Amino acid sequence: MLKIENIKTFYGNIQALHDVSIEVKEGEIITLIGANGAGKSTTLMSISGIEPPRSGKIFFEGKEITGMDPDKIVSLGIIQVPEGRRIFPFLTVRENLDMGAFLREDKEEIKRDIEYVFNLFPILAERKNQAGGTLSGGEQQMLAISRALMAKPRLLLLDEPSLGLAPIIVQQIMSIIKKVNTENKTTIFLVEQNANLALKIADRGYVMETGRITMQDSAANLRENGEVRKAYLGI
Repeated sequence: MLKIENIKTFYGNIQALHDVSIEVKEGEIITLIGANGAGKSTTLMSISGIEPPRSGKIFFEGKEITGMDPDKIVSLGIIQVPEGRRIFPFLTVRENLDMGAFLREDKEEIKRDIEYVFNLFPILAERKNQAGGTLSGGEQQMLAISRALMAKPRLLLLDEPSLGLAPIIVQQIMSIIKKVNTENKTTIFLVEQNANLALKIADRGYVMETGRITMQDSAANLRENGEVRKAYLGI
């Protein structure tokens, strides 16, 4: 579904990604793990067109999207949940969800999808008329994911969904991510510092160090890999 070929991405004169190549197959969850500052978020920004690579190519369903405008990439079905959630704080929960469906015109299907996300996250249904900025961090993350789901993603890019959240909320978020993948057949590209949890729900994984892919394997094999266990799992 997604193929990244040898991309190099820069911030000014500073090179953030070095010949990064990644493949994502339809229907799977892949995770990109690595230390803070390794280049994980930049990889997602390159896919989304926010920080286009200076060289290399990105293909989505066989079509090259390298350098395409971000709004055009969204219209193809690639939807990103950014690090730090970035909901609309002065809009209500329901209005945030409506913004997720901004490009859609299938009103009856939109209603069904709102009910679906309210079933995924019942607390959002209770707070639907509450301003997004007044929600807790965990509730804002639930809203950010729900807003992305309202865009009916074919490929969902998740950037550090566990960041700053209590362990019990993190477990809930990860469970929902797996459920969305299983029930909706939504393909998921998960960037996550919590490598242990990410590798538990992913099918395959990539390890990134200083802007380079240093390892790739099934998630199960990466969890058993000695280097990964020592560097990222604290074992």
